[in-house]
Amino acid sequence: MSKSAQPGCANCGASLAHEQTGLSVQGWNYVVALAGNPNTGKSTVFNALTGLRQHTGNWPGKTISRAEGGFRIGNDRYKLVDLPGTYSLLSASPDEEVARSFLLFGRPDVTVIVADATRLERNLNLALQVLQITSRVVVCLNLVDEARAHGIDVDTTGLARDLGVPVIPTVARDGEGIDALLAAIRDVATGSLVCSPRRVRHPNPALRAAIDRIAGHLRKDYPHLQQAEWIAQRLLAGDTRIRQAVESGELAELVDSPLRETGVPA
Repeated sequence: MSKSAQPGCANCGASLAHEQTGLSVQGWNYVVALAGNPNTGKSTVFNALTGLRQHTGNWPGKTISRAEGGFRIGNDRYKLVDLPGTYSLLSASPDEEVARSFLLFGRPDVTVIVADATRLERNLNLALQVLQITSRVVVCLNLVDEARAHGIDVDTTGLARDLGVPVIPTVARDGEGIDALLAAIRDVATGSLVCSPRRVRHPNPALRAAIDRIAGHLRKDYPHLQQAEWIAQRLLAGDTRIRQAVESGELAELVDSPLRETGVPA
């Protein structure tokens, strides 16, 4: 959904959410979040995408640094926001809280998850958590050269099928795969590629029933809410930030129009 839309249109809530995170989107067509575990080469991917078109600062009210940059694909301008490196989104640390809040309330048009091909199993934990929040995801499988050197050959086609989102192999420090990554970002941002993410259900039957019951109430109140099951899980876990969002009415801002939900540009 283009950020150049006029006041009163479907993305005004998103623009307000960006302002609340201290992010200026004026003049940019799309916002892309960059997420990943520490030591996956995320900063190298950021530099490969943005070159020297970047600046740093802090997240509002935090001492956590934030890097922003930009790049162009065709006639569209993309703002890239580098999220703190995290292993999960359970909001157990300030870094996790910042990353999760931006993914949930900042509503980026695309989230690029940088994963280390040599430690894929460890990295998939964060990827699956992100997929609970947003379907507009591209997995950047970085360091595939190191994986090959260790005899690791990742079936990226099969992984993309299992996750339901594009998986792009890269060696960011050499620029390998960056053009394909840009193409995937463009396709997801513009809606020409609609993702069908794998969302893991809780294995405990009793908890699953409780999650379904709460998620049902959320969907009744917010028919187009995409994160109902994830929000239900966090409410059951006693997540203070999510409870505040429900009680304050902030949750209503997460409800996108049917056009946005199906990936069709508004």
